[in-house]
Amino acid sequence: MNSYLIVSICMITYGHEKFIKQAIEGVLMQECDFEIELILANDCSPDKTDSIITEILKSHPKASKIKYFRHENNIGMMPNFIFAMKQCLGTYIALCEGDDYWTDSLKLQKQVDFLENNSNYVVCYHDCSVVDQFNNLKVPSFLGNSKKDYNEKDLKKGAWLPTLTRCFRNVIKEYPVFFDRVNCGDLFLTSFLGDYGKAKYLDFNGASYREHAGGAWSGVDESFKTKKLISDYIYLCKFYKNREIEVYKFYKNSLNKSFLKDFKADLRLRNIVYNFNEFKFYYCTFLLSTIIKKIKTIF
Repeated sequence: MNSYLIVSICMITYGHEKFIKQAIEGVLMQECDFEIELILANDCSPDKTDSIITEILKSHPKASKIKYFRHENNIGMMPNFIFAMKQCLGTYIALCEGDDYWTDSLKLQKQVDFLENNSNYVVCYHDCSVVDQFNNLKVPSFLGNSKKDYNEKDLKKGAWLPTLTRCFRNVIKEYPVFFDRVNCGDLFLTSFLGDYGKAKYLDFNGASYREHAGGAWSGVDESFKTKKLISDYIYLCKFYKNREIEVYKFYKNSLNKSFLKDFKADLRLRNIVYNFNEFKFYYCTFLLSTIIKKIKTIF
């Protein structure tokens, strides 16, 4: 047993009474030659999530590996995530939200073995399946044809690494002041990791991502997702503008594309007045730049 090496599993939960037991068991079944700790942060769930966790703490033979935190008041998904991340003491961190679960008992061992022997990589990830709320298989391979390695620049540009499949070095000690207000924390975390190394795809399927009506991301429609991404791209543009011009331009282009997509959708829904008020500065900037480009093509 490698007692000095700890992997912290960061698990946030809210309203996951139907799924939390399976999520916890997927962590506690891990077979590895190092210590693990499960940082479990419950954002004041209104259902039976707390009582289910409490019962596991009383009865599970590996309950000592769980560090459980229950907020007395709901603080929000991102503040809860930041809180949980700050509790992680491990050399490495793995993520699994309370409605997803791991299926491979050697998942962490495989990932840690790779990271221990490849210091130029900051994160590794693998494939996962997609299931519904009843564990019925929907998609056998979530990644499909997107199984590849990424360099540092790819990570900074938000390479897609499914949350529950990644294991990364515990190198991010401080977060930007705006981080608690973002919508897609994974996007920012991936981007920040790009400062520390590359990403490696490990060829195995070791988890199940759950799509259900109450999912923080899978349970919302495309229009809502686009609006949330617009907000996040604005933060990323501001963050990288005076840091890395190439990455800044990438997110500015992503922002423009998302604005156009959202603009067209809102025109169809006749919701343009509300959305213009929400993002009017960026709409004007986008429309002005589009007009200038058109003029340049004429003259």
